[in-house]
Amino acid sequence: MAVPVARIANGIVLFIITALMKLRVAMIIIASALARAPFAFGGTDRSANSSIGISDEPSRFDFAIESAYLFGAFNPPRNYEISADFLTARVRWGNYLHREGLFRGYNQVYFSFLPEPIIRGIENHYFGMNLGLRYNFVRPGSRFVPYFSGGVGLGAIDSHPEQFGGQGQDFTFNILSAAGVSYQFSDRFSGQVGLLYQHFSNAGLTDPNPSLNLFGPQVGFTFSF
Repeated sequence: MAVPVARIANGIVLFIITALMKLRVAMIIIASALARAPFAFGGTDRSANSSIGISDEPSRFDFAIESAYLFGAFNPPRNYEISADFLTARVRWGNYLHREGLFRGYNQVYFSFLPEPIIRGIENHYFGMNLGLRYNFVRPGSRFVPYFSGGVGLGAIDSHPEQFGGQGQDFTFNILSAAGVSYQFSDRFSGQVGLLYQHFSNAGLTDPNPSLNLFGPQVGFTFSF
């Protein structure tokens, strides 16, 4: 009975990963079209030379679709490459646009769902969630908004503890940290590019606990409400 159940589970995971990859391609096509029509989502009419780069009242809610390609670092147990997708909701929490200087901007709380096919490595897939904070550095008159974010979460990996360097159990914790810059096409739509760091570990709950540290580029598109 175990074999059919395992096959069904693997089939479901494969279906989810395939669907997510198709969704990623579709969203890139849609976002590219929107980028050529920056006012499609009802944003304020701004010319290319407009002095207004971001609303003085940032949106309260964002939904983002992000992708990253991550490479193992810091003596990984095996050469790892992960194609990570992130479905992220952000809620504004703190508005500091009245400030002057470097830290003028606003803070957000985010929650991300992480489906991550493992392209190269011992395991095959990882699913998780992450909760954290993001700070957006807003410069008056600029459409470019640098950001920094970080969070912690948990998830599950299809562990193979019998293999040298394999994760010791399915349950893992994760840490995410990212920095980059977003560009506002309109009040309702923006794109972003940056660098992402991700850490996997079971926090020593089992032995072995080889953990994983990964770095890579990240791109995304954000819809604001």
